[in-house]
Amino acid sequence: MLRNKKRILLWVYILVACTLVRGIFFIQHINAPLQFTAELNEQPDDQLDNEYRIEVEAGSSFNRIVNSLAADGLIEYPFDLRLYGRLSGKANTIKAGDYLLTEGMSALDLLEKMIAGEVIVYQVVLVEGWTLIQALEAIQSHPMVTSTIASEDESELKSALQSLLQSENYPEGLIFPDTYNFSRGTTDKALLERAAETMQEILAQEWPGRNVGLPYSNPYEALIMASIIEKETGLASEREQIAGVFIRRLNQGMRLQTDPTVIYGMGESYDGDLTRTDLRTATPYNTYMNSGLPPTPIALPGREAIAASLHPDQGDTLYFVARGDGSHYFSSTLQEHQQAVQQYQLSNTQ
Repeated sequence: MLRNKKRILLWVYILVACTLVRGIFFIQHINAPLQFTAELNEQPDDQLDNEYRIEVEAGSSFNRIVNSLAADGLIEYPFDLRLYGRLSGKANTIKAGDYLLTEGMSALDLLEKMIAGEVIVYQVVLVEGWTLIQALEAIQSHPMVTSTIASEDESELKSALQSLLQSENYPEGLIFPDTYNFSRGTTDKALLERAAETMQEILAQEWPGRNVGLPYSNPYEALIMASIIEKETGLASEREQIAGVFIRRLNQGMRLQTDPTVIYGMGESYDGDLTRTDLRTATPYNTYMNSGLPPTPIALPGREAIAASLHPDQGDTLYFVARGDGSHYFSSTLQEHQQAVQQYQLSNTQ
């Protein structure tokens, strides 16, 4: 009887010892550094200087991810990582996206990274002065953006954008030009909606502090003006002066007579050369023929242009002409303006 107890006790000791040893190996295995093998170095799209990018697709199981990493040679002990994921309950909390694996990172580090959703952040830049179509093209050309807005038919595209951005008119200028961060799989629609929300936030911040006496009925009209200022401004320091000219012209019942609106109204027919015939061709955007503001913005205005439209220069100038170096000469009278045109434009064409 005593001998049997000793035998049982021995087996218990052996079992405990084996469990402890296995536990030690288990901890070592899940904390072992990922293996960056020579085969990974042959994958230039994913591997750069001991860094490796993996994609976790939405709905991917933890076991599938671990097996894929093991197949690539990154994880030497996949069983232990799968076991840890099940025992800890963390296997069901990983988030989709791209993850960057770096040298020295352990399998456990990777799991914690996927649980926290520390995905690779990509960027798309929307530039001030672009049109909405140019912004959409930039978004859709990013390889990590999922395109959902068809662009083959122009009328259908404009209708889709109008519906997406909830605009009665074509929604030119309604998205804010900025740098937007996103993760793999973000849709073009989602980015446009974010940019539209940002624009509304900017307008809501800027509109209440506007100067008195401005010829705007609502923030949208200020946005139209801001888009014109954005296209006319070569030097940032001149934004308020240009805004002042346009505001005074509107207040005095003068036409804006600004080339960028004419060019916008010409669409694809504009070949880079604006002629007198173009200035006399009727379109809703021809401010040489039409009084007041054009029906919509003509570009994406930045915050500075919006601020300038709401805080114009308080001078008395009514005209400006490009000097040819990015700056403008501002005039208060038509005679002075005509002399400036003769000096800075006509003399340069002779």
